[in-house]
Amino acid sequence: MLPLLLEPADLAKHLGDDKLLIIDLSKPTIYVQAHVPGAIHLDFRRLQTGAQPAPGMLPDDDTLGDLFSGLGLTPDTHVIAYDDEGGGWAGRLLWTLDAIGHKHYSYLNGGIHAWLAEGHPTSSESTEPTPSDYEVGEHDPLTEVNLDYLLAHYQDPGVAIWDSRSEEEYSGVRAFAQKPGHIPGAVHYEWTDPMDKQNNLRLRPLDDIRAELEARGITPDKEVICHCQTHHRSSFSWLVGKILGYPMLRGYAGSWAEWGNHPDTPAEKSE
Repeated sequence: MLPLLLEPADLAKHLGDDKLLIIDLSKPTIYVQAHVPGAIHLDFRRLQTGAQPAPGMLPDDDTLGDLFSGLGLTPDTHVIAYDDEGGGWAGRLLWTLDAIGHKHYSYLNGGIHAWLAEGHPTSSESTEPTPSDYEVGEHDPLTEVNLDYLLAHYQDPGVAIWDSRSEEEYSGVRAFAQKPGHIPGAVHYEWTDPMDKQNNLRLRPLDDIRAELEARGITPDKEVICHCQTHHRSSFSWLVGKILGYPMLRGYAGSWAEWGNHPDTPAEKSE
């Protein structure tokens, strides 16, 4: 069993293993230059509906079934995801898999940057998947939340809303929706804060990240709900929480695109 947070050196020992599906969510220009040998490229746009006003919504089960069949996913496949941006799109893929009940997955720590920095082998040849017939099972109700749930529970003392957007978006200085600001009571911890810019975008020491989250009130005893604008950046936040062992962790796919454009939602600005 491979760990959730997988180091490049450990993946290098398992290249070519059966039952391993390595998925690269980097920009196409990066993938064609260099990728992990055997990695299949996935256009990250296929992980969201793209439909306004909340483009980050999960595609329907038929669409996801077609997507994962095309990638060759089977129920006993272990997926390893990485990208070129420190984990946002890789996180979105893993959150999607978790939401549809596929629980065998790992994140390549640091993605392609860490892989290249350690001098592991790369390929520039496209890998063509062997298609499967993947059927999306029952969704895990503990992985995602919708607008109605969040409206009913955002003020609960046992709920922590983790806002992964930029400080400017959180405070209301910049807005990508009709309303500026944030969900009342939401806590800001930007999605890139856990990344070590000096260490090829690997995660910073986990104890440091844990301490920063807990200092903000994002504690493991709470139900933690992650969001950003479209649940791309916050999928990485969700993944970080998973790696830290947070037991009640969910993602809000509608995110600020839905909340900030809805007539009946409250919004708060920072002073």
